[in-house]
Amino acid sequence: MDELTKRFLKAKFQSHYKNLDLQMPPSFTSREWGFISFDPMPDVVMKRHKYFGSFNEVSEYLIGMAPAHVYYSVAYYDMPGAPRMDQKGWKGADLIFDLDADHLPGAKMTYSDMLDHVKAESLKLADFLIDDFGFSENNIELVFSGGRGYHFHIYDDKISQLDSAERREVVNYISGRDLDFKFFFKEVAMVGDTGSGSKEFMGRRGKIPTKWVLEGHENGWGKRIANYVTDYLRTESQKEKKEMFKDLKENKIAGDTTLKKLAEYAADESVLDDILEKGRLDFDVKGFKNIIEYIVQKTVAEFGVDAGASVDEPVTGDIKRLIRFPGSLHGGSGFEVQTLSLEQLPGYDPLTDSLAFGDKPTKVRIQRPFSFSLNGQEFSVVEGNIELPEYAAVYLMCRGVANYGY
Repeated sequence: MDELTKRFLKAKFQSHYKNLDLQMPPSFTSREWGFISFDPMPDVVMKRHKYFGSFNEVSEYLIGMAPAHVYYSVAYYDMPGAPRMDQKGWKGADLIFDLDADHLPGAKMTYSDMLDHVKAESLKLADFLIDDFGFSENNIELVFSGGRGYHFHIYDDKISQLDSAERREVVNYISGRDLDFKFFFKEVAMVGDTGSGSKEFMGRRGKIPTKWVLEGHENGWGKRIANYVTDYLRTESQKEKKEMFKDLKENKIAGDTTLKKLAEYAADESVLDDILEKGRLDFDVKGFKNIIEYIVQKTVAEFGVDAGASVDEPVTGDIKRLIRFPGSLHGGSGFEVQTLSLEQLPGYDPLTDSLAFGDKPTKVRIQRPFSFSLNGQEFSVVEGNIELPEYAAVYLMCRGVANYGY
């Protein structure tokens, strides 16, 4: 990035901040702020331990300095501007989730595909936060990071004092890590005339009959397993006979006799209703424990948030982390770090909706071949001079693919 390009980008970012309707995070005067400037690039120099005492101070700094990246702390401090962390006086921290496509393994994906994957994981996370943890949507702020993913900010006094280990436990739960099927698949006594555990059942004495049940089928992971089991059985029962339960056969989990009997249960809607409503899993089929263990593993893969590939676990566990400021611009893309509601997420397209600049023709010098998609258009550029819409030109300059003017 040459000096002319830096000056151009600073001017464009400054224009953005002049017109930005700033929305401050809660207790912003108790937070540390940090910034990365265009000036030293390509070197990345973080200027942190900054404190603002008013709305106007934040606005004036952003307009005056036009930084490439803007961050604030998830933590609240007594003295947020203190130069050393041990001098700040930690008071608490928001619960943060950073879902980022940077952590996707191996296989090559387009930028658009990566964003779609992270969006799907974000929708799963929203389900956990509301249904399992009981957070109100009013306490959840969802933000497109301006880069490759989404940030979830949870503002709630009940979680502000959680330590790092407790926050990592939350990640373990939403990912289904170490989920043990034995916890859910349990043998219990049949309910007798005088209550469960009695020595009498329907007039019989002695050994009380038992049944297998799905523990906790009403909520949380138990409910997800119940839903997956019923969907799985129903789907398999509707296939042609030779294709039915093919995965159980291939993985040598069950034989033909067992699968024939399982197919009879799967075709019975009353059996499926009992799974959802009562957690009943007392199927008289050989090796049913192994089948349920397999299905639980499939449930985790289907419903668990991908902690290894999407959730940046150290961010959630870090109680002094700096996170991007919503409304700011991402200096690596030129996109706006944008707040959106949970209802907006399914239809949100960051490659269109987060664009901060218009389509004014802008001259740039391309440094290397590059293909990308923005605003519903496909671009493929090669080394040399070209005129592009301003949003595309800014994107390439921020990515280091182009310099301004010719």
